[in-house]
Amino acid sequence: MINTNDIKKFKYTCILGWSASRYGKFSNCKRQYFYDYYAKFDKDTPIEKTQFLKNLTSKALEVGNIVHDIIRDMLKRYQISAKPINREKFFKYSFDITEKYCNSKTFFEHYYNNELVSTTEIYAKVKSILENFINSSRFRWIEKNAVQQSSEWIIEPEGFGETRINDYKAFCKVDFLFPIADKIYILDWKTGKADETKHSKQLTGYALWVCYHFEKKSIDINPTIVYLYPQYYEKHVKISDFSIAEFANIVVEETKNMYEYLIDIDKNIPKDKKTFPLTDNSFFCKYCNYKEICSDYKF
Repeated sequence: MINTNDIKKFKYTCILGWSASRYGKFSNCKRQYFYDYYAKFDKDTPIEKTQFLKNLTSKALEVGNIVHDIIRDMLKRYQISAKPINREKFFKYSFDITEKYCNSKTFFEHYYNNELVSTTEIYAKVKSILENFINSSRFRWIEKNAVQQSSEWIIEPEGFGETRINDYKAFCKVDFLFPIADKIYILDWKTGKADETKHSKQLTGYALWVCYHFEKKSIDINPTIVYLYPQYYEKHVKISDFSIAEFANIVVEETKNMYEYLIDIDKNIPKDKKTFPLTDNSFFCKYCNYKEICSDYKF
């Protein structure tokens, strides 16, 4: 049985915690990583400005945010009632959410390129993705096989999914976790470009999270990457004791890599901004939220 009360709680500490997204930013551009996580230590730019730029969204990012939140809300609705959804009402709700999100965000494309971003444009893709999902065999399978145990579902749990990996702090927050018989299923929604290597690593982290908090064996966990666009398809991630141990070692190594840019590990205080180099990838740099304030920006 899965019970959210079994999720272990941790006392707050300043020390940084590994996550797939955090290390991805660290790998892509260490200067962007500095702005994302250490803006208060920047002597050149007011933190309010950096925070504003950090909060810029993009069309692709916002589509993903909207889809994740709508699927989350739909699954939580199934925890209240097993009655099939009314598709007309569902898509009306989806449009309303899209409109609300678009009206409350500042888009990168508009801020930097003065491009008009319309709710209609965003919703067209959102609707297509949601149709792919609710028309999939997986969705029908959830309705038929999983709803009976919906009280045990874990849907984007509160907080950041904090856990411990070889005694190092880490964050692994699942999209959707549910039991069927004695197996644990994990589904993770993806609306962007497929990257099976990167995403498989992320799902291995989720499996480790399950093992840690619910004392499950790797053989009992079935993680699946769910690609929702441009068409629906899945990638099952094979989990074993070896893959989890290998992943844990990688997390330790990557955490130590990030530690190297700190002058105080326990207090999570970074070295000077200039020690965080820019990426050499001009394409990546061109689409960075922080290019307005990055004094070394050259593209």
